[in-house]
Amino acid sequence: MKKLTLTALALVAMAAVPATAADWSDTSLGYRTGSNFQEPANAESMTKQIFNLTHVSGYSLGSNFFSVDMLTSSTTDPSNNAGTSAAFPKQGAHEVYVAYKHSLNLSKVLDTKIDFGPVRGMNFTFGFDYAAKNTTFAPAVYKLMAGPEFSFKVPGFLNVALLYYKEKNHNAFGGFSSSKGGTTDVTFDPTYQIAAAWGIPVALGTVNTSVKGFATYTGTKGKDGSAVQTKPETLARIYWMADISPMLGCKKGTWQIGPGFEYWDNKFGDPTFASVAAATASGTGGGVNPKTSCVMAALEVHF
Repeated sequence: MKKLTLTALALVAMAAVPATAADWSDTSLGYRTGSNFQEPANAESMTKQIFNLTHVSGYSLGSNFFSVDMLTSSTTDPSNNAGTSAAFPKQGAHEVYVAYKHSLNLSKVLDTKIDFGPVRGMNFTFGFDYAAKNTTFAPAVYKLMAGPEFSFKVPGFLNVALLYYKEKNHNAFGGFSSSKGGTTDVTFDPTYQIAAAWGIPVALGTVNTSVKGFATYTGTKGKDGSAVQTKPETLARIYWMADISPMLGCKKGTWQIGPGFEYWDNKFGDPTFASVAAATASGTGGGVNPKTSCVMAALEVHF
């Protein structure tokens, strides 16, 4: 876990270095929490405390997006070896999730206007995700994505991309399914991902608010590390944030606060089953993997 933490801190430091070629940038520190998160192979819900750093910047030909989440769970999502002896008291797991995306503005690259119907621009986007967690399952996820992205004519922004998707993951339990083709490290079949991101301003009298977030739908990707056939995976995270900066005497957009909601079905591509009985009755070989439907509270500071 020490190596994991050092890696995350190094990535945060890299993101904080100003990009001299950037025409514009926005960096934010965020916090969110909820008490009804779920994880595969765990029928219990859990509380998570999540700290985030996000950096977005634009230059003459496109834009960059970089985000790091540092997550700490309650004891119902225990760390590896937690509670096994006096030397390992029960404690919640720690997790890091890193995402990077680069978008090339095709209008600028090709020096031609792309504007038709509801579309006001088009990008070619590519990037990666990396995640790791110190549970007994020990997931270590590597994702590569690339494909076209369309920008729509709405207040604020709405981007929708159709991406090539390739993933590798770790499953510490895979060895128990070796007779069926299970493995601790699995390279999944390539598939597709539909990804959307948005930020829509909503004025409520004198208070500026915005509805923002993202959603992804990832196709099936073959069998997982336990030799179970994967299912399409859906993840959506939505926030309604109010700009409270004027109340604090700060520049507009500096402080934002509001509720959020996370929905995650078939996490890691594993079939969703809320109980051992449901998983057993399915005959798929899949285990407990409850669906996440979690209300959150969120706070951001931008600089």
